Amino acid sequence: MDDDRTLFDRWCTGDRAAGAALFDRHYESIARFFHNKVNESFADDLIQSTFLGCVESRDRFRGDAGFRTFLFAVARNTLHKHYRDRQGPRGRIDFGEVTACDMAPTASEVLRASEQSQLLLGALRRVPIDCQEVLELLYWEKLPVAEIAEVVGIPVGTVKTRLYRGRRLLEEQLALLASSPAVLESTLANLEGWADQIRAQIVRRT
Repeated sequence: MDDDRTLFDRWCTGDRAAGAALFDRHYESIARFFHNKVNESFADDLIQSTFLGCVESRDRFRGDAGFRTFLFAVARNTLHKHYRDRQGPRGRIDFGEVTACDMAPTASEVLRASEQSQLLLGALRRVPIDCQEVLELLYWEKLPVAEIAEVVGIPVGTVKTRLYRGRRLLEEQLALLASSPAVLESTLANLEGWADQIRAQIVRRT
């Protein structure tokens, strides 16, 4: 099986089969990235734009980081452009303050998710987008902090600070949204487990 770099090089020279292979390999990760941040009606177009954007940005991929890290960085740029475009030409967005709930009041649902998983999804959408991105890359994609730093283009120390702030704000939102102290306690006690449940349900559409 060809590695990502080989497939990407072939895709950039016009090999559509190599592009399709990369799409199949990484679709679910990129679908998860957009799932809890935009309305369902925009997700497919943003996913397509992300993969096409990789080819358009190929000169930026030096191979120092893995292709998956590069792909998430393109997805993040695509998401931010989407938000800015919806604000209009004069719109300015502080991604350290605005939330996905502010930008996309209606998000995709995860069918058959537990109450704790639905609570976690709702709370993530109510923390600042900068924090939501790093938390989901950590909990859903299991990226190490160094790779998250590559995706968002900030130093490792800043990622750690953002994760710390994100966890604190997430806990505040969980406390506000929880239907009972018992649900809050079980969610906080097993954040990674509930995140894994969500991850398993955000799958490729057929």
